[in-house]
Amino acid sequence: MSSLFPGLDSLVGLAQHGVDVKPTLLRVLTDLYVQKPTHTADEERQYVELSLRLIDAVDAATRDIVARRLATYPGAPEKILARLEGRPETPALGAEEDEAAATRADAAVRAEAKTLIRDFFNAEADGRRAMLQVLDAAGALEGDDWATPAEDVARRLETSVLAGRPGDFVRELERALGVSRTLAERIVNDLGGEPLVVAARALSVPTAALQRILLFVNPAIGHSVRRVYALSALYGEVSLAAALRLVAAWRIAEPAERKRPATPTARGAGLVRSRIGATIPDRLAGHDRGGLDRTAPSRIGPPARPSPESGSAHDPVEKVAS
Repeated sequence: MSSLFPGLDSLVGLAQHGVDVKPTLLRVLTDLYVQKPTHTADEERQYVELSLRLIDAVDAATRDIVARRLATYPGAPEKILARLEGRPETPALGAEEDEAAATRADAAVRAEAKTLIRDFFNAEADGRRAMLQVLDAAGALEGDDWATPAEDVARRLETSVLAGRPGDFVRELERALGVSRTLAERIVNDLGGEPLVVAARALSVPTAALQRILLFVNPAIGHSVRRVYALSALYGEVSLAAALRLVAAWRIAEPAERKRPATPTARGAGLVRSRIGATIPDRLAGHDRGGLDRTAPSRIGPPARPSPESGSAHDPVEKVAS
């Protein structure tokens, strides 16, 4: 819990010296909770579990303060609101209602993925770089949904281009990324070339092979050696984390036609919160949609390490609430 709600070490220290910090802890946890516009499934669950234990152990004034803080927060946990107001909690959803809620969540996740795809393809070069920076800041993907690409994927892609078989190249890209034919064609035909760079980064295509692909796959790119080298430089800047998050959006929004679409919620939290990264529009607020913040570092960055598992039986914050 302390990893999800940092800054509580001082309260834990007071508790270890016999000071009753439960009222303060509940207020601080709630303040930290409402500061974020969205939460992962783990953050939501742990906030609810910990707060329910604290609510019954604090005074009425503290409960009133917390209730007022949550009253203006969209999507505040119903269980917390019910406990604070002293009313019965909403009964658990039945199987059919639960399935309907999951379906709605899946639809929302796919809508977010489609929005990201639209914004990325509509952006100019600097705007695309800004979005990749945001995706990189979200860190590495959780889980192992993305298998390491086979070594011969890059060879097959390059061979099909050099042999003058663009249709084979599109089909190979479609299979390798797990996306629809339409999206694979859009990636290849994009005039800027950044989507193809992202695909190559996710598929671990060597830089030299990417340069040869860029020279021949799309005349709009290959006719400009300067553009080819600019895209090669971008390839060195894009982190694997950013590339995989964008590819994850491609696969969810436009999966391969012959494969059953993956259910994002079955793999954890919503896509924008766990697959792509939270509140991309908010993080881009400092950027012009068509241009990159010139004060930002030029390197998009190395893959971030996955965050440690949240929640633990040994978490000091959990012990204080118990």
